[in-house]
Amino acid sequence: MPKKADSGETTVDLLDYLFGPGDHDEHTDPHIVAAWDPDLPCPARTPDRMTLSGLALLLDAPVDALRGPRPAEHVWHASIRNAPTDRTLTDKEWATVAADMVHAAGIAPHGDEHGCRWVAVRHAPDHIHLVATLARQDGRHPRIRGDIPNMHTAARTFETAWGLEPMSPLDETARRAPATGEKEKAGRRGLTEPARATLQRTVREAAALATDDIDFLNRLRDAGLRVREHHDENGAVDGYAVALPGDRADHGSRPVWFSGRTLAYDLSLPRIRERYEPALTPADITRAHTRIREAAALLARAGRTEGAGDVAALGDLLTVAAAVSPATVRAHVRAAAAAFEQASRAPGARTLDGTARTRFKAATRALEHAPRTARGGGVPAVLNLLLALVEAIEAATAWHRAQHHRAQTTAAAQAAALLREAAALTGAPPPSLNSRTVPRTVRVTPAAERGPATPPTSNGATPRPQPAPPPAPGPGRSR
Repeated sequence: MPKKADSGETTVDLLDYLFGPGDHDEHTDPHIVAAWDPDLPCPARTPDRMTLSGLALLLDAPVDALRGPRPAEHVWHASIRNAPTDRTLTDKEWATVAADMVHAAGIAPHGDEHGCRWVAVRHAPDHIHLVATLARQDGRHPRIRGDIPNMHTAARTFETAWGLEPMSPLDETARRAPATGEKEKAGRRGLTEPARATLQRTVREAAALATDDIDFLNRLRDAGLRVREHHDENGAVDGYAVALPGDRADHGSRPVWFSGRTLAYDLSLPRIRERYEPALTPADITRAHTRIREAAALLARAGRTEGAGDVAALGDLLTVAAAVSPATVRAHVRAAAAAFEQASRAPGARTLDGTARTRFKAATRALEHAPRTARGGGVPAVLNLLLALVEAIEAATAWHRAQHHRAQTTAAAQAAALLREAAALTGAPPPSLNSRTVPRTVRVTPAAERGPATPPTSNGATPRPQPAPPPAPGPGRSR
């Protein structure tokens, strides 16, 4: 996933960082993998032929030659990363990525001998940095408006061709991963995960159970988070931010605040409000797995728009199920909830109404008020819950496939595979992939403008999605 870094006005300082040891000696074997000149010597590999200051002078030369005003910040900087679970790309592959990215960004279009000067530096196995100076060699300024969205489009080509996880967040559904600096900070503090990850999970659990703004904010405070409300001119709450106690910046002088939207696209207050469900009375609370199976059957018949609300409610249910599951399966259910997170966000859908939504919410409330529903009954109760969740996720997988939501289909299939593994941990036989878990009358409405849905089988049932291996994230964030 391409990420725009801060622009600047001093080329040599940026090069000094990229070719140096890093802030915590995290840079290994820094070297150039591609550049505007394919014969450009590398300062790290051939220091007798090129120095960092010499490379900076070459990059800056078109800027210094401008007759008109120079850009205030003439150094363009972006990073491209794939995740640790991806295979390690070769220097040659990264060079191909770099050339296509600067082409997509408008920095150096293919075949344009007068484009901007640029280099691609690799100092870690999983990412590269692109550095360019914003002056073409013919004395004109480059047209780079929309550079990052265009680079995301280019990234999807590599994701498909090389089997990398589709990480581009242009449809605002991909998970927002902690930045490199956040991971390093967590390591220095001895934490098992960055603050952002802890906050994402805690806020998502509160949002899944909240019935209104007051309930939501109180749940955040009860969970031990610092909460800052934002009010409009009339005094009404129109936003919030959270901070993890002990997570501070500026030499400990202030907390590190995260607004809901910076945590995840669906954790802004307006999006959370779409998921509120009135509080249920005890009479409404039935065994969770019964509600889930009823909802799965409804989701299997969902149309194009109403299914968006159903999968969002299923995502909330998985979040709460992970929090209350027995210790023997909790790690797997939590991993399934994390995997399903992207599948809970349907691209472009702005309404979360759905026929299955109320039943999923009822099951969520049942788990909150009676968590021993999944524990007190021993292995049969746990297995019933997990099998019901698998049914629901398979229905969600089929719905996303019919709408041609590629990333969401993959995420849902991965979540189902993890829950099957959890079911195996109970000591009972795992659910069969060939078992029919949704009614034979499944009718998932396809996205007509994107092509037909998967053809039905001879008995009228929608083909069962096969579990995908854990996805290998594509190009991503870096520092």
